[in-house]
Amino acid sequence: MNIYGIAGHPIAHSLSPAMQNAAFKALRLEAEYQIYDVSPADLEYFLTAIVQRGISGLNVTIPHKIKAKEFIERTGSLDETAKRLGAINTIKAEGGRLFGYNTDGPGFYRSLIEDLKFEPEGRTIFVLGAGGAARAIIMYLGNGPKKLFVADIYYEKSKDLESHYGKYYEKKRLEIVKMEDIKNSLDRSDLLINATPVGMKDEDNLSIDVKMLHSGMRVYDLVYNRPQTRLVREANKMKLNAATGLGMLLYQGALSFEIWTGLKAPIAVMRKALREALIKK
Repeated sequence: MNIYGIAGHPIAHSLSPAMQNAAFKALRLEAEYQIYDVSPADLEYFLTAIVQRGISGLNVTIPHKIKAKEFIERTGSLDETAKRLGAINTIKAEGGRLFGYNTDGPGFYRSLIEDLKFEPEGRTIFVLGAGGAARAIIMYLGNGPKKLFVADIYYEKSKDLESHYGKYYEKKRLEIVKMEDIKNSLDRSDLLINATPVGMKDEDNLSIDVKMLHSGMRVYDLVYNRPQTRLVREANKMKLNAATGLGMLLYQGALSFEIWTGLKAPIAVMRKALREALIKK
């Protein structure tokens, strides 16, 4: 049996096992997808032991996407898209080597088109957060948007993203915004993306003051562990088109499945399994 899984910290909330195991079952594959709670301090040790543990493929999630990319860059092989995006979320073990990929960018793009009916080309987009998921999204969007605003409570993280973006695209398209100055940028934006984990817990405050949202703006919250996050719920009250990250989770997972197996992912089966798992949680 082939073993696959997801490594993150915390990770108990993950819906990926339900989605991937349903896909394996639908295609009658002898495979199982498991959860691995790996602390940042243990990440390199864990990745080093993937082959010995018989793990054929792995997803990596918060907070490991950038560190895992750096590890694979040193010890294995990175897909060209993963290099550009600056983070990975998918690893394939083959022939005793590890290969790193990023399916977050294309998974997000497909969800943006299909779930929000939003074409990002030529538009102005505000991204809250500058971590691995934000980096993948921004680097995948590239020169498409007219303008990209980025804000993070850790200003240096934003500056690091800005530096990486400038290696591949027109640097002037991306502007780093300090948290206290975000309203002016939001006023000019067509889409708000919450790329922070804020909203995953019931006790979390809103990631942003909804009074800053405006008519006609779209809202995409990468948090997906509930049918509606608080941000999406508040946006809907304002009659704004809003979506959680469930679509991104689906499409990035389907791409990971195809990288691991070489087979076309059964997307309808995976979507159904995700929705059922979300209701149970």
